[in-house]
Amino acid sequence: MTSQLPLQLLLVDDQDLIRESLHIVLGMDPDINVVGLAENGLVALEQCEMHQPDIVLMDIHMPKMNGVEATRQIKAKWPQTRVIILTTFQEVGYVIDALGAGAEGYLLKAIHPKDLAAGIKWVHQGGTLIPQDIAKMLVQQARSGAEATGGDSGGAGKPADDGGRSSDAYGLSERELQVLHGIADGLNNREIAEKLYLSEGTVKNYISSIYAKMDVRDRVQASKKALEEGML
Repeated sequence: MTSQLPLQLLLVDDQDLIRESLHIVLGMDPDINVVGLAENGLVALEQCEMHQPDIVLMDIHMPKMNGVEATRQIKAKWPQTRVIILTTFQEVGYVIDALGAGAEGYLLKAIHPKDLAAGIKWVHQGGTLIPQDIAKMLVQQARSGAEATGGDSGGAGKPADDGGRSSDAYGLSERELQVLHGIADGLNNREIAEKLYLSEGTVKNYISSIYAKMDVRDRVQASKKALEEGML
């Protein structure tokens, strides 16, 4: 029993069948209102200008403008609009590109429709979505990258790329920033969960997302990077 309006959703996919199927399935949920359909990133930008959606469900590989570039432009023009990448591609490079562009979620098209609807609502409420198997891949990538560059270098080898970056550049949500503050304060997962009224599992998911977005592999690196870049 709530008077809350349904969230406004834009569907972006270059395949007509997938686009229309998602429209039918998600449109049956009373909490979701599909306000537009787009077949590529350029059309997605036009639809965002017209409808100002709460959530954009975005494919990656599309003609004219791909999902990563479209996400980057959407987040620059409408930072309040949240983007979930929905794709068949599980390669780490795509995940990193999408999160770097500001996406709040990255899901595979094999997901069950009910889980997809639940995920869309979760992101609308401020959450971040990265499947556990993809999060593990990101952690492994971060570890191998750290070992290749000498481990705890703190990013000193990339000053041109990191200069002037803010929390917005990493695409952290407000809740993720709250968790990051808890990490920097030396709190453990249980203490962060109690402070923010979350479950420990949810805190772990947030931390995995923070590590992936900030390209760090542990609490020390996350805290150090956040302090160096004025995020705390």
